[in-house]
Amino acid sequence: MRWKFPAGALLALAFLIPAAPAVAQIESPGLNEACQTVERKTYKDIRELFTIDLDTAPEQEVRVLAAQILSAANADALPILPGAIQEALKGTDEELRAFLKTNVQAAWSTALRITVVRTLTDAGPNVEAAAQTVLREAAVDAYLAYLNDGLYAARELDCASQPTPTPTSQPTPSATPSASTTAAPTPTASASPGAPGGEGGEGGEGGGLPVTGADTATVAGVGSVLLLLGGAGYLIGRRRRSRFVA
Repeated sequence: MRWKFPAGALLALAFLIPAAPAVAQIESPGLNEACQTVERKTYKDIRELFTIDLDTAPEQEVRVLAAQILSAANADALPILPGAIQEALKGTDEELRAFLKTNVQAAWSTALRITVVRTLTDAGPNVEAAAQTVLREAAVDAYLAYLNDGLYAARELDCASQPTPTPTSQPTPSATPSASTTAAPTPTASASPGAPGGEGGEGGEGGGLPVTGADTATVAGVGSVLLLLGGAGYLIGRRRRSRFVA
């Protein structure tokens, strides 16, 4: 008979039946690939979840165990293992028990190995050497020790060997003002050549600007009137003299 439990129901059952007692641990921070301090990621040992006898435990407890392993695999973002467990949960009770007895640890070991290989991307010399050593051992305990501790210790060595940037390496801004910010020269008044009121003229103040516009028209009008008056005076004086002579 095949059990058809929804994934949400299985996850809920996983918390109803407690797994192995866990001791709260505070992990020290570590360094990531960019040498930044982050919280360490701890990979769970799923062997600690096997607290029941797979031969005699009720089917419900067996399925809860499978759901607990699935939850741990998803929390660790492991490849392969979550899909393998979900496929096993679709089978019969006997098929699920057989998977948990023989195949789940093999799938878990493969998932951990792939995770170790992923840490080699852009890795420093110390991380690469530690990962290669672990991959040659090909053991679950070695994978867990590397992912939980050895990886961070190797990163500390790689980050410590990187050169520290100095502030003098950055270009210093120039204090020379640009052409766009140069102040324009202030225009000064100067006497035009030949202008009235210049040096030695009647102004006596060192020169001035030439008279233009309405002032020129006024001077011209006054000059015309004076000219007419002068002509009239000349004619009147001439007539008087002519009469006196006669």
